[in-house]
Amino acid sequence: MASAATLAAATSSLLRRSSPLLLRRPHGLRISRDVAPRRIGGSKKQETRTRNLELPVPRSVRHIASSTNEESAARAAAETADTGGPTIFDKIIAKQIPSNIVYEDEKVLAFRDINPQAPVHVLVIPKLRDGLTGLDKAEPRHAEILGQLLYAAKVVAEKEGVADGFRVVINNGEEGCQSVYHLHVHVLGGRQMKWPPG
Repeated sequence: MASAATLAAATSSLLRRSSPLLLRRPHGLRISRDVAPRRIGGSKKQETRTRNLELPVPRSVRHIASSTNEESAARAAAETADTGGPTIFDKIIAKQIPSNIVYEDEKVLAFRDINPQAPVHVLVIPKLRDGLTGLDKAEPRHAEILGQLLYAAKVVAEKEGVADGFRVVINNGEEGCQSVYHLHVHVLGGRQMKWPPG
């Protein structure tokens, strides 16, 4: 069995090369290991068998791989930000793309994130974008909808049974890892949150 130092070095090497293997399998890393040669059918011919071992990838490594994907998505989204074209959220609001709706009123829609980062991960969005592609675009006229988004986050937390402890996150801009330029609030809960956040 490989030592912890060898595994750490191999993992570090994989990350430096941005290995697609690591990005495809965030919860485990497959490595091959030669097992002792054995005789086949009484002949002196030797065969080396290879066996795949499933090794857990440390949570910090999974975080780095996930962060790399999120950063790439944020860079790509920033290139087309504020063009006024429909976003995936506009399509969800129009019911062109299915979603698992948790809460809805006349101004906001809340639905489960398809890539949850906690047992409870719900996105709350305004139904009318009105130029509010990110928090940095907020103007005095947006004060009411911003308040409605936070109120809806509280309602979602109650509905999901996490009102005693949850986190509200708004990613803004490329460096804030915003991947959809339609202001949205993440409601995360159901596990112990850490501080400082990533």
